[in-house]
Amino acid sequence: QVQVVESGGGLVQAGGSLRLSCVVSGIFNINAMGWYRQAPGKQRELVAHITNRGSTTYADSVKGRSTLSRDGAKNTVYLQMNSLKPEDTAVYYCNAPYGYYDYWGQGTQVTVSS
Repeated sequence: QVQVVESGGGLVQAGGSLRLSCVVSGIFNINAMGWYRQAPGKQRELVAHITNRGSTTYADSVKGRSTLSRDGAKNTVYLQMNSLKPEDTAVYYCNAPYGYYDYWGQGTQVTVSS
């Protein structure tokens, strides 16, 4: 059974930092993983993406403030977010596409107060 489990969300003041973690179990040799977020009333959007070779891409809104890394042996990715802004408030979802399937976690809430 495949499981995608996120953690690390919470309430933080503007300017603060959070580190989100995502662990995928039940499958191996995942090619790429990513973080998405969805704010109330808005569509889900890509935050950051990392390939199995460690190549990363970031949304313009978080570029320079966020760092995505992975531990391939553990099927784990980490999203370090700094200088958080109120507009970063959203539910953050981890994504792990694998073959014909697209696995998602249940999401972790990030709330940034002004």
